[in-house]
This record gives sequence, C-alpha cells and structure tokens, in this order.
Amino acid sequence: MLNPSQLESMAKKIADIIPEGFGEMPEAMQSQVKTVLSNAFDKMDLVTREEFDIQSGVLAKTREKLERLEKLVAELEQQLNAK
Repeated sequence: MLNPSQLESMAKKIADIIPEGFGEMPEAMQSQVKTVLSNAFDKMDLVTREEFDIQSGVLAKTREKLERLEKLVAELEQQLNAK
C-alpha cells in the first residue's frame, strides 16, 4: 500500500497537469483524487518495495538451490549410467 505522502504527490501531479485556464484544483477535488487513487491501489493488491525485494531474494536463493540440485542429479545419473 502506498503511504499518504505518495498519494499526496500523485494527487499534486494530477493537479499540475490540469490546464491553467481551469484554475487551481479545489482542495475537495484533490482529496477526492487521493481517495480514488487509494481505492484503486488497494484493489490492485500492490506490495511495498521492501516486500518485493525480500521475495526477489527468496526467489534468487531458491533458483540457486534448484540449479545445484539439478547439477547433483545430473552427476548422479551420470554415475549410474557409467556403472
């Protein structure tokens, strides 16, 4: 989930792209944009960068272990075939 400052930043970016002719985005509208963004991100079931990095590390370790096991199995098969 995004923290409030990230949502605030996104709402400001949206407000910044509104043409000058429309004037300042009212505070109520900015609040509504933040709410809409927050709800949309909640539905997306996003993970934090920290959670992503942890899972990436777990995946890398698992991949290394799998490669070692595949190599070991290949060596054992080779030994069996040699007998």
